[in-house]
Amino acid sequence: MEQDVDAATAHAWSALGGAPESAGRVTYVPAPGVLPSRLPVRQLARASVGVCSLAAAELAARRSGRETPAVRVHEAAVGAAFVSERHLRIDGRTWSPFAPLSSFWPTADGWVRTHANYPHHRARLLSSLGIRDDGGDDDSAVCERLADELRTRTAGWVEETVYAAGGLAVAVAEPGTDRWPLIESRQVAGGTGRAAARRRPRASSAAEGALPAHGVRVLDLTRVIAGPVATRTLGLLGADVLRVDPPRPPEDPKAHADTGFGKRSTRLDLGARADLAVFEGLLDSADVVVLGYRADALDRYGLAPDTLLERHPGLIVARLDAWGWAGPWRDRRGFDSLVQAAKGISLIERGPDGRPGALPAQALDHSTGYLLAAAILRALTERRDDGAGRQLRLSLAGTASWLMRGIRPEPASDRAEGDLTEAYDAEAWMAGTPSPYGELRYVRSPVNYEGGPDDWAGPPSMWGTDPARWL
Repeated sequence: MEQDVDAATAHAWSALGGAPESAGRVTYVPAPGVLPSRLPVRQLARASVGVCSLAAAELAARRSGRETPAVRVHEAAVGAAFVSERHLRIDGRTWSPFAPLSSFWPTADGWVRTHANYPHHRARLLSSLGIRDDGGDDDSAVCERLADELRTRTAGWVEETVYAAGGLAVAVAEPGTDRWPLIESRQVAGGTGRAAARRRPRASSAAEGALPAHGVRVLDLTRVIAGPVATRTLGLLGADVLRVDPPRPPEDPKAHADTGFGKRSTRLDLGARADLAVFEGLLDSADVVVLGYRADALDRYGLAPDTLLERHPGLIVARLDAWGWAGPWRDRRGFDSLVQAAKGISLIERGPDGRPGALPAQALDHSTGYLLAAAILRALTERRDDGAGRQLRLSLAGTASWLMRGIRPEPASDRAEGDLTEAYDAEAWMAGTPSPYGELRYVRSPVNYEGGPDDWAGPPSMWGTDPARWL
């Protein structure tokens, strides 16, 4: 019996530029109870992982000269991976990805959502509102002072005042009608010749060559879930991924323990001539650069995306943004929780008491991460034919738009039953390893195709401690 093509998978694969008939290679093993919500998060999540798996399988086939292997994605594995930060245990201890000041707060005319997970964001939030933080107070006392202040202010005033001070807060909004592209891809001419040839996949042994991204060099300039999920996936598939961060602020060690798999991590100050020269040297033989900075943040270093593509023929520049690539918020910082609040998701998911709610996972981040990895893998496949570089652009806003308006909820009665259904047990998709952070218990990648890897080759290194060079 012919397998029906999942509509969300077909849509995402089309947005990636894949051949329509290939989408039917992806099948799913349902798991009741995965990622429950009013919006079709389960379908969003599985389709994102599905097309990522298919893009990996396609590239593997192109490199081996064989038929594209079958893709079979387990919803239970997807459900566990989309909350990997919650399942992570370091020496047996769990952690919360949200700080106490990252929450919904009532205002004089509605609600705001704040984000204060990093110390500098916390400091800017409180100082912008004139709230003291003596250091000796416990979080409950500071939260009480923040709540009292916000009740006297309008949500719009809080949003603009905190943003002007470099902090993070957005007014919780009703769902709008704006739509953002899911994936934008632009081919860049001039990808032939000696410069582009340096970016062809490098020679490998038979065992290494089984991994579709083996020999691909990736510079990862991203933080906080979406970008790191994409690059840890490329690392799973064999790429040499080097994460590059500025010396400050430091990354949260727990966050890096979760998303640092499949890559090495170094620190470079691009404002220092010597470090910029090191980075330029890395660019000379890089295949992919993944950017999670705001639109024009790297221009002052001569590293604007168009400049990179002009100077490095055949390079793939993949860009990630919170709010989309046009409009007044294109330069603003943003996180999954804030996009949910500003785009109306929080009110769709509100609780019975009227308080704004949230998706069952940071699903915009995770889905965008797998879509970003898929876009890079497809760009690598296409570059084998034309040698051309590409600029890819994705955003959390684009993924939110797809979730809210582009995916038709699937009736529960349409799910497979019997032997094709499995119970959701996150532990079944977890593994353990010693690491510089301690003994890790972590969720394995949900990306799956016949013959593909089932886990990373090793644990994350300590953030910022690897040499700035290729393997």
